[in-house]
Amino acid sequence: MAYLALGYTSFVLGFIGIFLPILPTTPFMIVALWAFSKGSVKMHQWLLNHQRFGSSLQQWEAHKVIPIKAKVTAAVFITGSAIYIGFFSSVSGLIASIALTTMLGAITYVLTRRSTVPNVVADD
Repeated sequence: MAYLALGYTSFVLGFIGIFLPILPTTPFMIVALWAFSKGSVKMHQWLLNHQRFGSSLQQWEAHKVIPIKAKVTAAVFITGSAIYIGFFSSVSGLIASIALTTMLGAITYVLTRRSTVPNVVADD
């Protein structure tokens, strides 16, 4: 039950992240995929076959790959959000520090994953 709740929560946060740059979509979808793999075969398969997220999540599950397009998008939006929070936002220093630290962790994780499926050479 906890895995399902985590899966749904992560999916919703990732979906919101499409429209709200302060939330990175990719890490939330990866967490949702993992949680659904533990809590619901049906939801896991649904997410793997999702029209928008399925292909990238299949690459992630098989090879731990985050496509370059997702990396660039994440970097651009997270950087923009960090600039906004750092220079234009009126949130408290503690909230800004927590948000910026979270963004730094998320973008570091995303950028340090593979961008393409590794070549596999078959033995003859």
